[in-house]
Amino acid sequence: MSAKAELVVGLDIGTTKICVVVGEASKQGVDIVGIGMSPSTGLRKGVVVNIEQTVQSIKKALEEAELLAGCEIRNVFAGIAGSHIMGFNSHGVIAVKGGEVTSRDIERVIDAAKAVAIPLDRELIHILPQEYIVDNQRGIEDPLGMAGVRLEARVHMVTGAVSSAQNIVRSCHRAGLDVSGIVLESLASAKAVLSEEEKEIGVALVDIGGGTTDLSVFGNDAIKHISVLPLGGMNLTNDIAFGLRTPMKSAEQLKIAHSCALAGLVQNNEVIEVASVGGREARTISKRVLAEICEPRVEEILGLVDQELVRSGYKNKVGAGVVLTGGSSQIGGIEELGEQIFDLPTRIGTPRGFGGLTDIVNNPAYSTAVGLLQWGAEKNKEDLRFGIREKGIFNRILAIMRKWFSEIS
Repeated sequence: MSAKAELVVGLDIGTTKICVVVGEASKQGVDIVGIGMSPSTGLRKGVVVNIEQTVQSIKKALEEAELLAGCEIRNVFAGIAGSHIMGFNSHGVIAVKGGEVTSRDIERVIDAAKAVAIPLDRELIHILPQEYIVDNQRGIEDPLGMAGVRLEARVHMVTGAVSSAQNIVRSCHRAGLDVSGIVLESLASAKAVLSEEEKEIGVALVDIGGGTTDLSVFGNDAIKHISVLPLGGMNLTNDIAFGLRTPMKSAEQLKIAHSCALAGLVQNNEVIEVASVGGREARTISKRVLAEICEPRVEEILGLVDQELVRSGYKNKVGAGVVLTGGSSQIGGIEELGEQIFDLPTRIGTPRGFGGLTDIVNNPAYSTAVGLLQWGAEKNKEDLRFGIREKGIFNRILAIMRKWFSEIS
C-alpha cells in the first residue's frame, strides 16, 4: 500500500485510550485505511506518568492499525494535551524594508510577536496568526506582496511543559516510531469537526476527553483562546462507581451505554442491571438513578467551561454557538444541558472531510485522531509548519531525541 500512495498516521495519546489512525492522501483529502485502539494506562489528565505502560499501549494500538491497513508504520503525528497547556495573545510590529511585504518581513514580525518572556520550564508549541495589519489596515490574512511601510501581527501563542513533550517523544521512540510533528490536540479536533463557516462567524469547541476538557475559541477564521480544564469523563466514571458501588470497568460500561446528563429525560420505569463488588449478586436499579449521578458532574464540567468562556471575553462573539466533541460528549442529553448552561446553540461534533472507513470513525471519540491525520496530510501536501515559521520546542526536542537514541543504539 505504501508503494501506491503516501500514508499519514495520527496518534492520539489520551488519558483513557490510545488511538492510531492511518490515512492515505487523495485529491479529495484523506481516505482512512486503518485504525487501532487500546486502553491507556500510563497517563493521568493528559500527561505521561508511566512511560513503560504508555509504550505498551501505543504498541498494541499500532499493531492493530498495521494489521487493518496492511502496512508498517514508522512515522506519526502525535497529539499533546494536559492542564500544563497555556495560551495567550501577543503582538509584534516591524518596519517594512523596500515598501513591499516579503516573506522575510513576515518571519520578522512573527519573531517580534514571540519575543516575550517564557519560564525556563516552558516553551512554545504553536504560534498561530490571528491577523496581520499593514499601515493600520486590519483583517489581512496574508500580507505577502502588499505595499506598506509598517507591518503588525496579532498571534496566539501556545506553550506547554518541556518535560511533557519530551515524554511523548520518548514514548513514541521506544515504541519504534519517529515523530513527524506534535500538534495540540484541541487544534486537531477543531480541524476535524468545525466548518469554515463556524470558525469565521465564531465558535467555541469543547473537547471532553477522559482526563481533561479542552476549550478552543475561534473567530474570523483564527484561534482566539485556548484553555484546558483538569476534569473529564474519568471523573464521571468515578462518580458512577462510587454512587452505585460497582467496579470501575462496569461503571465505564454503564456510562457509555446508559448515562444521561439530564435526569428529566429518563423515565422512572426504565431499569438497568448493575454489577456489584466483592462477588455479590448483580442488582437492578432505575436508570433515572444513574442519570441523577451523572447530571451534577456533567453540569459542573460544562459550568466551568462556561465560566472560562466568560473570563476569556469571547462568549458574546461565538455566533455559531458551542460544539461538543470527544468521547464523553456521547452522553445522552448533553446537548440539551449544554444549551441550558451556555445559553447558546449547541451541537455534537463528529469528524468530517475524509473517506475510507467512515462508518468506524464517524464518532466524536475519534475527533482528535482524525484531526491529527488531517493536519499531517495538509503539512505533507503543502509543506506547512507547525505554528508559523518558528523553530520552537518540538524541532529541538526531535533533534535532541534522535541524537540521544543514535548514541545509545
